[in-house]
Formats: sequence, structure tokens, C-alpha cells
Amino acid sequence: MWCPGPAAVVAFCAGLWLSNPRPLQGQVAGDRLGPDCEVCREFLNRFYNYLIARSIDFSLDTIEKELISFCLDVKGKENLLCYYLGATKDAATKILGEVTRPMSVHMPATKICEKLKKMDSQICELKYEKTLDLASMDLLKMRVAELKQILVIWGEDCRACAEKADYVNLIKKLAPKYAATHPQTEL
Repeated sequence: MWCPGPAAVVAFCAGLWLSNPRPLQGQVAGDRLGPDCEVCREFLNRFYNYLIARSIDFSLDTIEKELISFCLDVKGKENLLCYYLGATKDAATKILGEVTRPMSVHMPATKICEKLKKMDSQICELKYEKTLDLASMDLLKMRVAELKQILVIWGEDCRACAEKADYVNLIKKLAPKYAATHPQTEL
């Protein structure tokens, strides 16, 4: 039986590694989740950076309390994610441990989201809405229902609006406040 020398084994292994490179620990592998899980990834990355910036102790109880507190201030798709995780008061299930345990050992958000996807696929179906570009839109050509929807998404209400022009003026007035903030808006 033929046995290759050490140089041949090293060359063979190097060839395998080059054909299937793995990222070093701490690096993010090419996004295996694809376009889904964007809300989960962005939210958990932002939450992790929030914990780091505040020098929070990475114990399970502390992370859970901070996550519940962090979820109080989010809206839209991120609030729905918090609901799915069980971090809202009205949540039917509670899978916070599936976030806090991996985060306590500094697991990347992508990996946490992969595990959450296996438990509840709805988590990775959440997507941010397209950004509303008011500069390129002609608000006067939009229907009143569409104008009202913009205000609903922003969490605003116009009780004194009687005509279309009232809605247009209010949207233009509020646009600087909501144009660059999360959650993004969609029509």
C-alpha cells in the first residue's frame, strides 16, 4: 500500500482548504440566510452593540431584562420580532432564552437568527418595508387613502384634515422627522 509523504498530505489539505475556505472565528461567513432574516439580524446586531456601548454584564438575566426594555421602544417589524421572541407584554410564547444564551457567549446575530429560524420560520420572514422617497413622489397625485396610510405607518393622525391638501401639508411638515428613521415605511 502506498503512503503519501508529509509534503503531499499538506499540499492535499491546502488544496481542500482553498476550494472550501472557512472564515476565521469572529468573521461572518457569507450570508447563508440570504435576503431573509434581515429584521432579526439588524435588530440583534443593534441590540448587541447597545449592550457593548453601555458595558452591560453579559449574564442571562441581565440580557433578558435589557432585551425586554429595548423592545419597548421599537415599532413596526421590529416590534413584531419582539412579539415572536416573547419580549412584549402581550406575547403568547417566550423564547427569549434562545436569544439570551447565545448572546451571552457573544454568538453572532446571523447564527442566532439561523437557530431562531428553525424554531419559528416567521422570524425570518420579517422584512423591512421599502423606504418612502417623498422627494420623488407627487403627493397631490396620490389618493387620500394612500396619504392616510403614510400617516398611520408613521404613527401620526390628522383629525383636523378635511381635504386632500390638509393631508399633503401635514406629510410635508412631518417628512423631515420620519424620512431617515427606522422602521422604514412602505405604501
